[in-house]
Amino acid sequence: MAHLTDYSTEVQLTATVKKSTRLTPEDTEEIRELALEVDTKGTELKPGQSIGVLVKGDDNFGLHWHHRLYSIADLPVKKGNKYQIKILVKRCYYIDDFSGEKFNGIASNFLCDRKPGDEITITGPFGLPFDVPEDKNTDLILIGMGTGIAPFRAFVKHLYKNVKGWKGKVRLFYGARSGLELVYMNNKKNDFANYYDEETFEAFEALSPRPHWSDPIALDYALEQRSEEIISMLNKPNTRIYVAGYEKIEHLLDKAFATILGSEEEWKRRKAELVAGGRWQEIIY
Repeated sequence: MAHLTDYSTEVQLTATVKKSTRLTPEDTEEIRELALEVDTKGTELKPGQSIGVLVKGDDNFGLHWHHRLYSIADLPVKKGNKYQIKILVKRCYYIDDFSGEKFNGIASNFLCDRKPGDEITITGPFGLPFDVPEDKNTDLILIGMGTGIAPFRAFVKHLYKNVKGWKGKVRLFYGARSGLELVYMNNKKNDFANYYDEETFEAFEALSPRPHWSDPIALDYALEQRSEEIISMLNKPNTRIYVAGYEKIEHLLDKAFATILGSEEEWKRRKAELVAGGRWQEIIY
């Protein structure tokens, strides 16, 4: 996996905020969709890419500039010499381990506070590992948590709108604290419902059993409920697994796949094979 320091900030572009929409209710974690207009100076934007956002940092922490990556959450639209794109941003904060003091996330709060007409400095675009396989019979297991749904929204749209004749199974597992926080899979905005009539596509929700408590998101349970199909897919030589989400997703997935395959040792062996063959790709943040 690449780290933020691996991504160059030398090429900087200007993006103008066209629209900022809160996708989650007021009494839940704030996730916003930002519609941006970007002058890429001739660089083409493609599905599956990400952009970096540069925000002036807090000198008290020794950070003059703060750099964060955001997946493009829709198919880029070219209008004249500019592109219109969308990104998902969750307003974040963290608690200092020593003082107990609460600090706002620099980039996320900066972006969530932007209004239409505001300009932001971006970098990139950068490629992501979620490419469409050449073999249209390839089975795909897509696993996202929280704003990790963003790259899969663009990926699924591209797969069914631009790639013709996809025959492999596509199984999307999406975890969130509650049904209200299932961005793009809720009553207000359910983009993935557009693909439910595709013979190859199915999407599954994974929610916390008690969203107002500290119970973990039941991503492992959602996977284990479909263990027979997952084993069948894993036994195929060309199945790929794409993962995007918070760091905690790795523990949940290791637990779930170990249960599905019968032991931790068997899952470690199988995962090593997937990684070595380029068939396991992840974006963890």
